[in-house]
Amino acid sequence: MIVWTFYIQKSRRVSNESNMADPLAQIVALLQPGAPFSKCVTGSGPWRVRRTQSPNPYYVAVLKGSLRYLDLNGSEVIVNAGDFILIPFAQDFMMWSHAPSSEADLVTTPVILPGGGYRLGSIDGPTDMRVLVGYCIFHSDDASLLSSLLPELVVVRSEYRLAMLMQLLGEEAIGSKPGREVVLQHLLEVLLIEALRSSVELGHSPGLLRGLSDEHLTKALRGMHASPGYDWTVAELARRAGLSRSGFHERFQSAVGMSPMEYLTAWRMALAKDMLRKREASVSEIARQVGYRSTSAFSVAFTRAVGLSPVRYARETAPVFPGTAAAEYEGAIA
Repeated sequence: MIVWTFYIQKSRRVSNESNMADPLAQIVALLQPGAPFSKCVTGSGPWRVRRTQSPNPYYVAVLKGSLRYLDLNGSEVIVNAGDFILIPFAQDFMMWSHAPSSEADLVTTPVILPGGGYRLGSIDGPTDMRVLVGYCIFHSDDASLLSSLLPELVVVRSEYRLAMLMQLLGEEAIGSKPGREVVLQHLLEVLLIEALRSSVELGHSPGLLRGLSDEHLTKALRGMHASPGYDWTVAELARRAGLSRSGFHERFQSAVGMSPMEYLTAWRMALAKDMLRKREASVSEIARQVGYRSTSAFSVAFTRAVGLSPVRYARETAPVFPGTAAAEYEGAIA
């Protein structure tokens, strides 16, 4: 179980402990990732698969050979053995074999192998591609927070640590040992963090990863995450980043894709929703912890952001976490 500690400060001085906050790790942990569905897929010769299903994040770890990824915008990426891709918005993309293929090679119903796993292309030909694919779900209803802070495609190449994690995840996914679900959840959490922090191919999409790659913006982001209840201003965040107020605002907007105050509000609301779901504290205490001087001010901000008042949100939030069941994907490869 992950234990959160919030540093609430009434003075204008920010604790040095804020330097230890890891925004990426905090967001991934808050979302409570799970891996209800993963499988091993092998291929031989030419094949193609097209995906137009659920928006659940989708990952592909190439264990052998290579494949090509193409989204509807025409962006093509070659993924080789040892590479890993994470697609936060897993909709409308195609993957195909390294060998030349055509629409005639499109796979609509993959072959299920006797020993488990799925087969693409030739059934009897030599295996020239092996991948581990899966869907992620988030047990928090704040999955949009992660998707809004990530590029359209995360690509990690030849990371040894990631390969080890993927092997462990794959073994656990097909096993039946006690505690399997708990192990899967924590392995995937570590996997996501490792994949995201290892990514060097971010394209041109703004997001949290790009912000964290900027040494100036990182200082401001860590401050906001370490002390969400602090009375932050753009001017103080700019001083923390070592930039002018206007320069900081423009740089933050360009890198992260939203203004500093929009980001701070989104993070505060995510924390507030998490605490309300868990019934951890009263509305007034939650308001104080996420930086609002009065319960009424917090209620107005929360209602504007979420569409429900804090009290109604806590009352109406179902104990069953949203997510997509693995059974819905039994016939899906991509």
